[in-house]
Amino acid sequence: MRAVHNQLIRRGDDRRDGRRRGFAAAVLAVTLALASGCTDGGGGKPSGWQNGADQPAAPKAAAAIVEPKADAKDVPASTGITFTATEAEETSVELKDSAGAAVEGELAADGKSWLPAGALKYGETYTATVTATGDDGKPATATSTFTTMAKPGKQVRISSFLGDDQVVGVGMPLIVKFSRAIPEDYRDDVQSRMTVTSSPAQEGIWHWVSPTEIRYRPKEFWRADSEVTYRVQAGGLPLGDGWYGRADLSVGIKIGPAVVMTVDNKTKRMTVTKNGSVIKTIPVSLGKKSTPSSSGTMVVIEKLRKTVFDTFEELGPEEGYRTKIDYAQRLTWGGEFIHAAPWSEGQQGRVNVSHGCVNVSMANGAWLFANTRVGDPITVKGTERRLQNGNGWTDWNMSWEQYVKGSALPYEPQSDVAPEASGEPTVTPTN
Repeated sequence: MRAVHNQLIRRGDDRRDGRRRGFAAAVLAVTLALASGCTDGGGGKPSGWQNGADQPAAPKAAAAIVEPKADAKDVPASTGITFTATEAEETSVELKDSAGAAVEGELAADGKSWLPAGALKYGETYTATVTATGDDGKPATATSTFTTMAKPGKQVRISSFLGDDQVVGVGMPLIVKFSRAIPEDYRDDVQSRMTVTSSPAQEGIWHWVSPTEIRYRPKEFWRADSEVTYRVQAGGLPLGDGWYGRADLSVGIKIGPAVVMTVDNKTKRMTVTKNGSVIKTIPVSLGKKSTPSSSGTMVVIEKLRKTVFDTFEELGPEEGYRTKIDYAQRLTWGGEFIHAAPWSEGQQGRVNVSHGCVNVSMANGAWLFANTRVGDPITVKGTERRLQNGNGWTDWNMSWEQYVKGSALPYEPQSDVAPEASGEPTVTPTN
């Protein structure tokens, strides 16, 4: 965790010293006489004395609380307990509020800090106790009492694109947004408070798309039928310029079957696989030369049973059109969709005539709409234009090495996660 013994010596003149020495000798003689009557009765040492061998040995372990320091004021409500423990075989942390109620939390993987399960109360006094026990079985404790800050006036709202129990495709990135830009110097603090738990275990990493948005994807597509939970423990967390996180965020989702679409411009065919097996091949018409489709890996962003495409503003009065569309599945922000196009059924499988979309028949559009989810991936190959990263959820259009560069924390490969991992969940708190 995070005395001085003073002795005052007074000096008199020599005359006084002589008189006092005589007096002191007399007092000493009396004191010794009295002390001789206070032995243990067997001629041994006085009972008030102790031999060093009789004193209990100090614990081998030692503990100290680094943060928050004792008696600290205005501590952020997001604070964890950082400590040191030496020669310890076992270490535990207890945090109680002013009423003595225990606060739930858990030790970090590195064993050097403890994080509450949620943000602490504002303006509350807490006492942290760290107990370290060595191989001698003797505990050593350290305590720190501190007070959290008053509720701040400037708070950043944190939101998730996905909601609890939503079922999504194997290409779905986890998307978290902030209501205010997070300064670069604070992004590592935010990311260190973001955890992803997946079952089966899968390796992944967070990637800052912009100052207000961060996404997470695994190294490979999510495994079919996985369960994924992600948390952002940013309630009360300093986010720069006097702003603090408004509240923690926790979301649990499910991954559906592995439905993957691949479109080859050379054959003008879409191949649809489910859990690795081909379940349908569909003729398509892609974008014509003046408005080519994008080649790259995209993800279904939204599904619209019926909608209207209005391109007059984008293409002008000569090329623009306003058309009712069935079975539309958005792939890019720029307006590329998979959709039913009964007017091009004669060209599908043979000629590209669209304005960049993936045209399919009404029957195939209905089948795709019924068998896909938001988050299902589609890869288009062999067109004249490459997909621009950022034009949609293009997380899978980047290599793993490129994606890792978007993390505010160093990437540490998870060697314990194999492609055919067991059903045990894994937590990745620092990537």
